[in-house]
Amino acid sequence: MIVLAIDTSTDAVSVAVSNSKQLLASSHVLSDRRHAEQLAPIIKNVCEQADISMREIDVVGVDIGPGLFTGMRVGIASAKTIAQVLDVPIIGRSSLDILARSVATTDRVVLATIDARRGELYWAMYRNDVGSSIEVKPPVVGKVSDCVADVVDRGQATLIVGNGALRHRISISESLEATGLSIEWASDQLAQPSAGVLAVIVAELALHEQWQTAAELQALYLRAPDAEINWQTRVNL
Repeated sequence: MIVLAIDTSTDAVSVAVSNSKQLLASSHVLSDRRHAEQLAPIIKNVCEQADISMREIDVVGVDIGPGLFTGMRVGIASAKTIAQVLDVPIIGRSSLDILARSVATTDRVVLATIDARRGELYWAMYRNDVGSSIEVKPPVVGKVSDCVADVVDRGQATLIVGNGALRHRISISESLEATGLSIEWASDQLAQPSAGVLAVIVAELALHEQWQTAAELQALYLRAPDAEINWQTRVNL
């Protein structure tokens, strides 16, 4: 089974191809918000590296967010188009799920975070010590102080991963220092969701036929786009 995985939820374009047993090829490129112009060439290059044609793809996986709205839309639209043209199923996973899976060997509670801009974070919490990542706190968006409060309320040793927390690392560390909780930070190299990790998740789900059609797939939006927020702010002035 050939899996094509696409992740554009952050300021990087990440693409991977696997055969459900191993990763065949992958690419992770900072896009500077040029997701639309970079994605198609990267998909082509990764497929060439993997020595497969697009027609050999059996299932498409895509990061459905939360994350950068423009990037998410580019990735989801491209994944849907590929799935429809090839007439293959599609599997969407949260960017936070992908981050949590990237630190699957820890026995700590995992706090997965994505930068939501405006001084806010997207976050969710997981346990990895029971096999695959199990969500114990569903995705939310809020202030850094709200995220810290969730960690304190959980009251357990925590591993923090993702670019959201890294952006606010100093304030988070200072807030948690007085609590006595054991806090560990994942490598900066894991700050963004990886299509390679997504490909592993998608392959597992596909084996159990846990997929959707392109028409059924929906993005995970936890708040309105910044442009819409700005417009509403102007209207309400």
